[in-house]
This record gives sequence, structure tokens and C-alpha cells, in this order.
Amino acid sequence: MHLKTVKCSQNCLIATLADLEVFSTPESQASFEALFRSFDAEATFQYFKSFRRVRVNFATTLAAAEARAMLHKSEFKGKELRLHFAQSVHIGSARLEPPKPDKQFLISPPASPPVGWEQALDATPVINYDLLCAISKLGPGEKYELHTGTPTTPSVFVHVCENEQESSNSEDDEGKTPRPRILQTRRPDFTPAGLH
Repeated sequence: MHLKTVKCSQNCLIATLADLEVFSTPESQASFEALFRSFDAEATFQYFKSFRRVRVNFATTLAAAEARAMLHKSEFKGKELRLHFAQSVHIGSARLEPPKPDKQFLISPPASPPVGWEQALDATPVINYDLLCAISKLGPGEKYELHTGTPTTPSVFVHVCENEQESSNSEDDEGKTPRPRILQTRRPDFTPAGLH
């Protein structure tokens, strides 16, 4: 695809108008253009009614600068006229290029990673064999201290649970009431509607 470069140097002014008569009345257009033709007889005009803007193209940058210095914030038809230099637009310039490929792999969905990039391998899990050995030696109801407490941190203990049968027997032995069992609700008897 061929990209065309559109250049607008500092010889273009954008005029902001509050008065819409300039866009519809030839007399207003003529008096508006006369303001700028005093600085450059060959000035051209482009009218953008929906934006309330007029683009004024001068032959030289000096003429555009003089026109802006003299006419900016002046009155035209009882309303303030504002003038600004048009910005340079370069389609296809370095400012509009896509980002460098070294960051593109972070975009979702990812593009191809940069040259030389490799997937980091996951670390192998750490197995604490001392902890496993200590827990295997514990019996039901015993505990093992993983971390001794300090004035600023709590102690951490591992408690080995009793199995369900032993815990229910020990509760009976100590005189505590066993946990209540949840009974399912019985389904009511079914009688057909026509047999009343």
C-alpha cells in the first residue's frame, strides 16, 4: 500500500468563527477573505461549516505569521476571531509507526515473541521432607510445631485429626453428647385425587 505524505507547514492558519454568516452569505465571505488577502493576495480558503472553521492557506510562512499577529482575537462582524497555526501532519512518518517488536509479545492476543525469547521453565516444587517425616510419626490428637512464635509473630502448629469412629467413642466416654445425626424428612403418603 502506498502511503502519501500530506504536508502542511506553518503557512496555514485555522480561523475559528462564531458567526455562521460567513459560511452561507457571499458578502460575508468576501469581507472575511479581504482581511487575509491584505497579507497575501494569493491566499486560498477552505470552509468547514460543521466545525465552524476556515482554513487559510498562504504562499509564505511570513505572511501567515503577520496575519496571525494582526488578526488573532480581533473582531469580525461583532464577534471575536481566533487564529491558530495548522499542525503539520505527516501520514506514514516515524511518529505513526507501530510499536517496536520487543514489546509486542505483551499485547493480548500475543503476536510472535521477539527473537531469542524463551519460555521460563517452572521451578520444581520444594518438598520439606523433615515436615513429612515429623507428621508421619504423629499419632491422632498430637501436634507438631512448624514455626516457633516470636514477640511479633504467632506460633504455627499442625494438628493431626482423629478419625471419625475414634472421635465419636471418645465423646461418649467423656460424657459429652454425641453430635446429632441429620434425619431425612419422610415423604408424605400418596393418595390419588379421585379416591376421597
